[in-house]
Order: sequence, then C-alpha cells, then structure tokens
Amino acid sequence: MSPAAGEPLLEFLEVMRRLRAECAWKAGQTHRSLARYLLEETHETLEAIDTGDAALLREELGDLLLQVYFHAVIAEETGEFTLDDVAGDIITKMRRRNPHVFADAPGGTPGEINEAWEAIKATEKQRDSVTDGIPPTLPALLYADKVLDRLARAGAEAPSPGDDLGDRLLALVAEARVSGTDPEQALRDAVRRLL
Repeated sequence: MSPAAGEPLLEFLEVMRRLRAECAWKAGQTHRSLARYLLEETHETLEAIDTGDAALLREELGDLLLQVYFHAVIAEETGEFTLDDVAGDIITKMRRRNPHVFADAPGGTPGEINEAWEAIKATEKQRDSVTDGIPPTLPALLYADKVLDRLARAGAEAPSPGDDLGDRLLALVAEARVSGTDPEQALRDAVRRLL
C-alpha cells in the first residue's frame, strides 16, 4: 500500500531531525557550512534537466529537497522558523502572485501573466534600485539577463555592441532576450553539443 499524499514529506522531516540529533557531522552543520552543498545540488539538478533523464532528475530533486529540509531543521532548532513556515510563506506568495488563478483576476497570455507577476513582485519588494535583489553571484549570462530585464522594465535602452568583449557579450544577451531565448541555457546546450 502506497503512503498517503504528504506522508513521505512528514517522515523525511522526522528523518532530518533525527539525523541532526544523532549524526555528529550533521549536528555540526550551519546554514553557512551547507551553502556549498546547496549550490552543488542545484548544479547537479540542472545537469539532470539537461540530460533529460527523468530518473536522474528525480534523484537530484531529492538531493535538493534534502538541502531545503536541512536548512529548515537548523532554523527550527534556533527558533528562527520551521519547515511549515517556509511552506506557508510560499503558499501565501503563490496565491498573491497568481491572482488569475486564486482571485478571479483576468489571466491573459503567458507574457501578460509574467508581467502581472513582476508588477506584484515589484510592489512587494519596494526596492531602492532596479537591480536590488539580483544576486551578483549568479552565472554571468543569467546575471546579465536579469539586469537587462530589470533595466528594460524601468525603460532603459538595450545596450549596443561595443569594441569591448564584455560589451559584445552583453549585446548578445540583449539579442537573446529579444528573441525569447534563455542565453544561459542556449550556451549550455551549445557546449553540450561539443561533447
């Protein structure tokens, strides 16, 4: 008999609590010490997506979920927040940012839905500059894409190619944006074709 929906998630929370209490290595970890593993698991998940291997993706999503639970259990111990708080916050955010589903607001095209999402997000964040909240540690192409997106929303002109290699790369990211292409994924796919 298969478990009821949600039971494995609750069981996994208990597994993580026990591991944290009884495993010396896991007990010694902090949010900071685990950061490298979160990054590593994220990249392994991206690799699984690139390969199209569903079994590998399932495994890597589990490893990524482990990181979420690990951080939540650490926070629970210190009284910062719980896994329920994390889930509750994201439920509230999804309901708020998807009024076309949860509040009988008009839906529209995927582009219009994304624009509404970004507008709601901008209202929530109340940023001091258009680039606030974009982590500068993102891969360079993704970072450039995010910055160009924010600048475009603020009415800035797309960059034109210059003589500098960086300027030309930035112009290529702008070109990818105009064509609706994810420049990070396009480059990953091109590199994969070399292998």
